[in-house]
Amino acid sequence: MNRLIATRWSHLLGYSGVGAIVRADHDLFVVKDIRHWTDRVNKLPAGDLIPYVDLLRATLGVDRELRAPPLARELPKGAVDGTCIPAMRFPRWMHCPGCGLLHWQPWREGDDRPGMAATRPPCCQCDGHPRLQQVGWVLAHPQGGLDDLPWHLLAHRDDPARQRDCRADSDRPYLRWRRDGETGLNWRLHCDRCGAQSAFDRQVPVRLDPPTRQPWGHASVRAQTTTDQKASIVEVSDPRLYYPRTHSALVIPPESRVQRGSVLDRLYSNRADQDRLKHQRSGRARQGVLRILATQYGCPVDELKNAADEIDRGYPLYGQTVTPGELLAKEYKALMEEIPDLSDGEDFVPRDQTRAWRALALAPGDTAVLAAVERLVAVTRLREVRIFEGFSRLDQGCDDGLRPTLGPRGTAPEPRTSVIPPDLDGSGDWLPAIELYGEGIFFTLAETALRPWSRQPGLKARAETLGRRFERTGMRFPDAPILPLTPRFILLHTLAHLVIRQLETQAGYPAASIRERIYCAEGAEPMAGILVYVAVPDIVGSLGGLAELAEPARFLPLLVSVFAHAHWCSLDPVCSEHEGQGPSQLNLAACHACALVPEPSCQFSNVLLDRTFVRGDLKGEIHPLLHFAAGRT
Repeated sequence: MNRLIATRWSHLLGYSGVGAIVRADHDLFVVKDIRHWTDRVNKLPAGDLIPYVDLLRATLGVDRELRAPPLARELPKGAVDGTCIPAMRFPRWMHCPGCGLLHWQPWREGDDRPGMAATRPPCCQCDGHPRLQQVGWVLAHPQGGLDDLPWHLLAHRDDPARQRDCRADSDRPYLRWRRDGETGLNWRLHCDRCGAQSAFDRQVPVRLDPPTRQPWGHASVRAQTTTDQKASIVEVSDPRLYYPRTHSALVIPPESRVQRGSVLDRLYSNRADQDRLKHQRSGRARQGVLRILATQYGCPVDELKNAADEIDRGYPLYGQTVTPGELLAKEYKALMEEIPDLSDGEDFVPRDQTRAWRALALAPGDTAVLAAVERLVAVTRLREVRIFEGFSRLDQGCDDGLRPTLGPRGTAPEPRTSVIPPDLDGSGDWLPAIELYGEGIFFTLAETALRPWSRQPGLKARAETLGRRFERTGMRFPDAPILPLTPRFILLHTLAHLVIRQLETQAGYPAASIRERIYCAEGAEPMAGILVYVAVPDIVGSLGGLAELAEPARFLPLLVSVFAHAHWCSLDPVCSEHEGQGPSQLNLAACHACALVPEPSCQFSNVLLDRTFVRGDLKGEIHPLLHFAAGRT
C-alpha cells in the first residue's frame, strides 16, 4: 500500500536523508538511496540540475553534478504529480503489545486476512485484537549497514540443540518478546514451537553480511567488503544510528552574477543541448543543430552560437582555478569587496554600510563598540547550496560537525567508520543538493584591537585548554577547519552565538532559523568576520527584515546589547567559573542560559564557546576586546 508523505527538502539533506529511519503517520520508514530517485518513464534522475556551482564543487573537491531532490505533489483522489522519493516501512518486524507475538511484515501484499493490509494491523492471536507496533530495535554496522534483528537466532542462542532443529519461518508468527516475569525490567524472547527462550541482550555480537547492506538492498561494489567488526543492536531513536555528511557554501561571483533567463543561461543550464552541439563532427552538422535549437530557444542563430562559444571558452569561470580548502577565504573576499554595477536580482548582493557606521554620532559608552567593528555589510540577498555527500552509522569520530559521539573524558575516540555515499557505491554522477535563498548581516572586527587583545597570556592558556580537549575528541569540521584552536576563533564563535540570541530577543527572529558562518584566519591574510543569515528553499528568499538590521543606526544598539549581555548569565557564578561543560568539556563559560543556540544554527555543534573571551574575567587578568578597541593598553 503506497502513501504520499510530505517532507521538507532540508530534512532530506539532514537527519531524514538516505538511509535514515524517519517517523511519519505513526510508522517508521527508511529512505532509499538516490538510484531510486528516478522518473517512471526513462529511469533518469528526476531532480533538476543545479547550475552555477562549479566554483563550489571545485572548492569542496566534489566532482559530480548537483541535483535537487525530485518534487511531487498530491492531486485530488489520491493521484500524484511528479516523482516521489521512495521509502520502505522499516523495521519490518511488528509485535503485539498484548501478548508480545512477533510478526514478519504483516502488511505484505497478497495477504487476504481481514485487516492485515492496514498500516497497523491487529494481532491474529490476541483477544481484543490490539494493533501491532513496529519493534524499536534494529541492527546497525559501523560500515553503514542496516537490517532487521535476527529474532529467531536471538531467541535460540542459549539452546544450540533446539536452534538446529527449529527452523526459522516467516509465514507464521511463533516468537514472543515480552518482559521478564521475575524483574519486569528486562526483555526475554520465547519460541512457542520448541520452547526455547533467552534474555534479550543488546551486547550480543551479530554479523551483518555484507556490512553495507541496507533494508532495500546493497551496492554490488561494496558487497565484497570484508571486516571483522560486528553489528550492534541499536534502538531506532538512538542518535548514533545515523550521521549525515553535508557541506554548505555561498554562491559568489562570478557565478552569482549571471543573467538568469538569457540565451547563454538557458544553454548553460541544459547539458543535453550542450552535448548535442559538442558531438557534431562537422561544421555543417553543428550549424544544423544550432538552427534547430535557435528555433526552440526563440532567438537568432548567431546569438545561440555566441552563447555556445562563451561556454566553450569556459563560461562562467573562464579558467579560474581553485583548490579545496579555499572556500571561506573566497567568501570572505567576496563579502569585503565592492562589486561594481550590482543589481538586486543577483544571487549575492552585499551592500557596504561601513561609511555610515563610522559616521554615526558617538553616543556615551558606544565608542568602543563602534571602534571594534571594522566593516559592516548588509547582505540583502544570498544563495546557499547544501550538498549531501553521504552518511555513517555508529561513528565515534564523525567529521561533519553534526552530533558527534565523543570518546570518554581524556581518551581518544574509536576509529572512524565508513561514509556511505547517497547511491551506496559511489558510482553515480550526481549528488543531492538544495538551494536556499536569504539575507544576512556581515561584520568584521578591527585587527588593531584583535592583535593586542590576543596576546594576553590568560587567553592563550584558556584556548590551549580547549584545544587539547578538542584534539582528543577527534571531531573535525571540513567546511571550516579550525586547528590549531586560537583565541580569535573562540571570540568570533562566541560572539556569533550572542548575536543570534540577541536577534531572537530584540528582533523577533527564532534562533533556529538563523545560521552562522565564521571567517577566521591569522597570518599574512587575516580574517575576523561573522555572517549571521537566514535562508529558505524559496527563490523569493526572506522578507528583508534581517538585512534591515544591518543599518548602522539599528545595528549599533543591538551590538551594544550583545556585549552587555556577555557579562552575565542567569546561572552565574557557576557558569562563569566552570572549568569545563558540554560534550567532552569543550565549553567553558557558556551554557544553555547564555551562549548556546539551537543545533541547526551552529557550524560547530555548540562547542568551543567561552564568554570570557568576549567580556574578560572577573579577576581583571583578561581584558575584554572593547578595552583594546577603546585605545587602552
